[in-house]
Amino acid sequence: MTVGEYQVVIVKYGTRSTMRSDVYLNHHLYNEPDGAIEMDYFFWVVRNSGLTVVVDTGFSAAGGEKRRRTSLITPAQAFAHLGIDTSAHLPLIVTHAHYDHIGNLDLFTAADIYINEHEMEFWNSPHAHHTLFHHAVEDVELANLARADAQGRVRTFADRVTVAPGIDVLRVGGHTPGQSVVKVNTSEGVVLLASDAMHYNEELERAMPFVFATDLVDMYDGFDRIKAMRAAGEVRHVVPGHDPATLANYKPVSGPLEHLAATIGKLAA
Repeated sequence: MTVGEYQVVIVKYGTRSTMRSDVYLNHHLYNEPDGAIEMDYFFWVVRNSGLTVVVDTGFSAAGGEKRRRTSLITPAQAFAHLGIDTSAHLPLIVTHAHYDHIGNLDLFTAADIYINEHEMEFWNSPHAHHTLFHHAVEDVELANLARADAQGRVRTFADRVTVAPGIDVLRVGGHTPGQSVVKVNTSEGVVLLASDAMHYNEELERAMPFVFATDLVDMYDGFDRIKAMRAAGEVRHVVPGHDPATLANYKPVSGPLEHLAATIGKLAA
């Protein structure tokens, strides 16, 4: 394994069944029938022999139960199965601050947290309390983020930051003001962890915005940017944030996370 090359672990920890009209913004405008759709919940781990980086932390028990999400494994259990010491000093990337992405942030008591500056500013602004924004967050979880900031552990960035050689975080906005994606070098090419810049592959391919957006123009621009990166060969694998088809596209793992995780790239011995 070369310097700046990693394995990506995709972990599915929850799921829900819903309708397409609950997923796609103004679905009725597409002149197609409504129908059932599944939504899976993931977090990601980027690692090699010398470094482990956690990308998002899933929903908490309280956050999931409030929204009637089905928990398949707690993120804490999954972190343990992956050998991740949540009390260790490690980099943690927050792609955005919704409940299903920072729900277990309090487990990481010494992590350096990377989050876009627009995201931090927004959730500390008066707009964060409006119902159409606030429904997607938990106050206690935002307080955990603020506490980490007060401890000097939050690293904000404007448009792009390199967390380590081969791991770059880029702001795209749209879904939230600081919605970010993560580029990772692997032995199987560059992986783009799109998080909620694209919840589903269909969302990207058909340019169908998700039902919740703070800036619709930025969301469309984000779709175009991801497509351009893929077309130019800048990224080889684009991993959506909630698509149930995701795990089947990559190498399954065995053991305690069998059927719940898959990997992209080799892990150094």
